[in-house]
Amino acid sequence: MAGLEQYHSKRDFKKTSEPAGKVARGKKGEVGGGLFVIQKHAATRLHYDFRLEHDGVLWSWAVTRGPSLDPHEKRLAVHVEDHPIDYAGFEGTIPKGEYGGGSVIVWDEGTWVPETDPAKAMKKGHINFELKGHKLHGSWHLVRLRPRPGEKRDNWLLIKSDDAAARPGEDILQEAPQSVKSGLTIEEVGAGKAARGEKPKVWHSNRPAASKAKAAGRKLDFVEPQLATLEREAPSGEDWLHEVKFDGYRMQAQIAGTEVRLLTRAGLDWTEKFGGEIVAELARLKCSDAIIDGEVVVLADSGVSSFSLLQQDLSAKRTNRFIYYVFDLMRLDGKDLRREPLVERKQALQELLGKPSENAAVRFSDHFTEPGKIMLEHACRMGLEGVVSKRADAPYRSGRGPSWVKSKCTARQEFVIGGYLPSDKTGRGLRSLLVGYYEGGSLHYAGRVGTGFSTRSANDLKKKLDGLKANTSPFDAAVPKGKGLVWVKPELVGEVEFRSWTSDRIIRHASFQGLREDKPAEEVVQEKPRAATAKEPGGKGSGGEEPGGKSSARAKSAPSGAGKPAGAMTTTVKLSHPDKLLWPDEKISKQGLLDHYAQVWPSMERFVINRPLSLVRAPDGVGGQRFFQKHASAGMSDKIARMKDPTDGEEILFIRDFDGIAALVQYGVVEVHIWGSTVDEIEKPDQIIFDLDPDEGVDVKKVRDAALDIKDKLDELSLPNFVKTSGGKGYHVLVPLKPSADWDEVKNFAHDFARALEQAAPDRYTATLSKKARTGKIFVDYLRNGRGATTVAPYSSRAKKGATVSMPVTWAEIEAGLAPNAFPIGDKTTMKQLKEADPWEDFFKRGKVLKRG
Repeated sequence: MAGLEQYHSKRDFKKTSEPAGKVARGKKGEVGGGLFVIQKHAATRLHYDFRLEHDGVLWSWAVTRGPSLDPHEKRLAVHVEDHPIDYAGFEGTIPKGEYGGGSVIVWDEGTWVPETDPAKAMKKGHINFELKGHKLHGSWHLVRLRPRPGEKRDNWLLIKSDDAAARPGEDILQEAPQSVKSGLTIEEVGAGKAARGEKPKVWHSNRPAASKAKAAGRKLDFVEPQLATLEREAPSGEDWLHEVKFDGYRMQAQIAGTEVRLLTRAGLDWTEKFGGEIVAELARLKCSDAIIDGEVVVLADSGVSSFSLLQQDLSAKRTNRFIYYVFDLMRLDGKDLRREPLVERKQALQELLGKPSENAAVRFSDHFTEPGKIMLEHACRMGLEGVVSKRADAPYRSGRGPSWVKSKCTARQEFVIGGYLPSDKTGRGLRSLLVGYYEGGSLHYAGRVGTGFSTRSANDLKKKLDGLKANTSPFDAAVPKGKGLVWVKPELVGEVEFRSWTSDRIIRHASFQGLREDKPAEEVVQEKPRAATAKEPGGKGSGGEEPGGKSSARAKSAPSGAGKPAGAMTTTVKLSHPDKLLWPDEKISKQGLLDHYAQVWPSMERFVINRPLSLVRAPDGVGGQRFFQKHASAGMSDKIARMKDPTDGEEILFIRDFDGIAALVQYGVVEVHIWGSTVDEIEKPDQIIFDLDPDEGVDVKKVRDAALDIKDKLDELSLPNFVKTSGGKGYHVLVPLKPSADWDEVKNFAHDFARALEQAAPDRYTATLSKKARTGKIFVDYLRNGRGATTVAPYSSRAKKGATVSMPVTWAEIEAGLAPNAFPIGDKTTMKQLKEADPWEDFFKRGKVLKRG
């Protein structure tokens, strides 16, 4: 319970002008935040008093070096006694000799909004909140430090989140030293100067913050969009991703600081047309700048995008139904991502968006890995326009090319309007349009479009066309005439849906969908499906196995050893081409990989069965195309089980037995990644993982020392811990848990732990994902502990040079200098290791409940 006894006991209110105050009535028990104030205090040592309203008082911390808008600056904040609410407005001088003697100004004030119950967060030692002040904005953290032996002070860290309000490398304390109440500096107040009605010299609250401030006003270069090539069929290779083909306006979103622009595929600024919620949600994204690719649509009641509804809303200037589906990210925080593989760009985009609300105006366009033919069939049954298929590993290349392919359920494209036939019915403007496309610089006639108009849209379109009337036909050849035919200048472009082309290239059963104001008329050509060839990507044999050449996948006997039962592992799964080399340089075949799993299965089994999986597949070997798969796809063996994720309905993969792991080998899986929970307790993790990821050039000895450092700190917390090699350049330290805490609690603990490591040795560790932050350091990756995040399983192979294994080991082996990539498949070192006692035999038996608070 909040109280002011300690506050009152330290002060003589006959000598100091500080308010005595009481616990504010009507404020107790509220969890919604309230006011905050930061008072600059020139006591024995200059510091800043940070105060948050809660439960009728002001929680207070003395921040010795003041707050910083730089996320890499963690400021010590000593928790002190609660202050009365009245103290928030105090500015003046505390007499010398009294507690806290010295001058005080109100350096910043505003409101604060906690992310969770403040009382519970205070008890837990980690308060996440948002500030809305004159100088400070955005998300912040207060994190309690573990006390050292004999230490009496309650030490915390005040940390700015790395969001849009961050300002790395800048010093807000020097930039804005004045009071937001009086406009005076601390020195002026100390000298007895009082504000005499002059307007305070406040650092203006509308000034863009952070890297946002630096980026605001900077115009980003327009990126010519990547376009898809029309194909008769969607590609079926396993290195393709498939997305829904939307029926809307292609839009490039450019975020530069606080400014957002929406540009058409020709670079026209249509921000005002779509404005509203789309722009607002883009402006709230946590980045300094970004260039995003997507499509603005309006959904019909069926849930399918409708271009005609989009046109109606644009004409009526309605913006409440616009949805911006985003599917690619070309730039983020000053970095050009166009050379990165598509799957990595999409992952970064999804992380940037975060978890959207149900009615979000900006939504992530997910992809599917089922064969293209099946995806197209599904799309057509759902009434969609078609699918866009993209190579998973391809960079972003402006213009039309083979790495993006579109396949349509119905034919649809843009046409230039060259004339119209007026309607003979009263009140209806048009009977039909005459349309064409350019070829060799001439406009070819493509037929008439007589349906798809409403009375209003037909009248509106006629008005526009009448402003373009011409005396002669714009087409290069004679066209069938009709009563009252009107020629127009070929400037307007319309979207038309039709059944097919005739032999003389006239469209059949055409329906008008709306005007395309985003595409110049001279760019409209006939879209012709490209004939596929056997040599092109996505043709026969692209990804996956050829039929024939099957042999039994009978595995070798597992070697006997302490803690590892011997016995032959057999499976009903048949390997096609068992001699196919998955690691060509190391001569490790599919059969060799299956033999490895047979050998380690007695120890590996409990870590992978009945646990959600993600897979790294390399059907043509690790030197070929590789991709990450987390959901079921057509043609997958029934030995690989599925279940629906209760949160989004997606099919999660898992295996129940050795047949399952054999099916993964047959499927070209070269890395098995696991969730930190089982399918039976999917919301309650049973382990914590710290993945040590060193920057390039960091000596492996430093990485080993880091693993041992983590062990020591976990030992201090009385948490059991185990270690394994990553098979790459780092180590994985795991803590077994009794499944009781939820994902957020486990991730928050891992985050706090990683932050504490960073604070203790900022020259060695970072808990920030960005490459810039980890320069010369070791990234303590706590993100593996989020729901749906995965890490490579114990005993899994790695798709790396040397065909290495992520191997459970002892701490003594780490201390002796064991390398992270010490265990290649089939190597004598690995064989020797597998004959030793299982170092993780009692992993789950030692699990502890992660205590809350």
